[in-house]
Formats: sequence, structure tokens, C-alpha cells
Amino acid sequence: MRSAYARAVPSAAEITRHHEWDPPVGEEIWVGGEPASAPIVVVDPDPSWPEAYAAVVRRVRRALGGLVLELDHVGSTSVPGLSAKAVIDVDLTVADSADEDAYVGALEGAGFRLIIRERGWHEHRMLLGDDPRSHLHVFSPGCPEVIRHRMFRDWLATHPDDLAMYERVKLDAATAATAAGESGMDYNRRKQLVIREIYDRMFRAQGLI
Repeated sequence: MRSAYARAVPSAAEITRHHEWDPPVGEEIWVGGEPASAPIVVVDPDPSWPEAYAAVVRRVRRALGGLVLELDHVGSTSVPGLSAKAVIDVDLTVADSADEDAYVGALEGAGFRLIIRERGWHEHRMLLGDDPRSHLHVFSPGCPEVIRHRMFRDWLATHPDDLAMYERVKLDAATAATAAGESGMDYNRRKQLVIREIYDRMFRAQGLI
């Protein structure tokens, strides 16, 4: 049975706050070391991505059962018509993302692997899955980043000009990051200014700033 819980609602200030990508000094976010840089490949939209997300959901629910509070398809593969890296991004909400003992072992048994631990950023954890390739982002209830992800997804799906702008910067960032031998984090940094521009336009339109 799915656990019942009262969804905490972040404030407008928490939702609209932009965080820096860099972790605090001394915080090592990579579990087992940072992976080697690899080419960043952005591909055309794939109609199979929703089913790939559904496959991830089935695997997570089998592993965690009632520990799953929410699951959301986020990131570029969740936006119809948007080019993306062929990686399914999923936000998983559990009672306490910092309590790794409660869920990491079960997810590892289902084929996921913990690769990122960000204590200084909403106690975010990320696990990598294969077949389909997926990033499972784990947060606690009331995390503003989960709200931001949903809002950004839904905004791009209904605002074609911003979708086109974001797609252009993704393609340019992928080309530049690959040519420079940079990591996925560097690719994300190259997109950051445009992402924040779109976020702020969205926040203003919804009366949050």
C-alpha cells in the first residue's frame, strides 16, 4: 500500500531560488569517484521515452513498495518534442532522502547504483540505472527542486519559443562540452544562464517573483 503523507509546500522564495552547481568546499559528491568524461550526445525526441519511464517506475515500485511517496518523469525526455540525452530522469520522493539505509540497498538490488550524494543540496541522492538508462534523483517531501522540475517540464511543453531556445542551447552546449573533453556537470553549467532565464520568465508569469 502506498504511504499516506501530507505534502509539504515550499514557499515562493524557496521555489524561485537558484542554487549554484558547485558543492560546498570539502564536500565530495561523487560516490566511488567522478566518472571519466564522455561525449555528450543529444538525440532527436524518441516516442519510446514515456514507456522507458514507465519501466523505471515499475522497477522502483517493486523494489520500494510503500516507501515511494512520489515519482515524476522530469528532464528533457519528459517534454514532448524536445531533443535530449537518451537518459530518463526520474524524481523519487521518499520520507527522508538522507536515510540511505531505508532505500539504497533495495534499489541496488533492483539494478540501480548510487553515484551522487549531495548533502548540501536538499540531501539529494542520484542513482544510475541501465536498461533503460536512467538517473533516479531522490528527494524528501517538500523539496522545492521537485516543484521546479515539474514546473519547468510543464512550461516547456506549452511554450514552444522557450522549448526551441532551450533545445538550441542544449545542442550548442553538447557540442562545446564534447569538443573540450568536459563532463556532464560542465555541460549543465553551459546551459545554466538560459535555464535560469526561462525559469525566471516562468516564475514571473505565475506570480512567484
